Amino acid sequence: MQIFKSTRDNNAYTWESIPNWAGPGDPGLITVKGLRILQKADVVIFDSLANNALLEECNKNVELISVTSLGKVPRRQENINNLLISKAESRRVVVRLKGGDPFVFGRGGEEAEALALKNIDFEIIPGISSSIAVPAFAGIPITHRKHASNLL
Repeated sequence: MQIFKSTRDNNAYTWESIPNWAGPGDPGLITVKGLRILQKADVVIFDSLANNALLEECNKNVELISVTSLGKVPRRQENINNLLISKAESRRVVVRLKGGDPFVFGRGGEEAEALALKNIDFEIIPGISSSIAVPAFAGIPITHRKHASNLL
């Protein structure tokens, strides 16, 4: 999970990414800080890979915006970037909820770059990447002193 949160003038742009595979997709595995930000969000922009059970954690007045592309005509990334910018500039707490790691084929870098180009400050609050979480959830160590001493 990665979360971007604005650091200026109480204006917040928050992006939360929850891995949505066997283990990391479990809503019980969200970090405490990630859950708190999700619960105070004014806007949650989510895609089809995000676990919908997490949407139930949002406050009752939240604006939920789906940018799903699974099985439908995909939204252009530029349109998603513009939506993120527009909501962030409206001085609202905005969460970007995605399945998987947004920096591994998730276009997270493009979204962060779009915000930075508009001078929207944000903080990255890291979580556990699915590349580490899935093997751990399955009981498979990434390294083991007797069997795997290197990590590439």
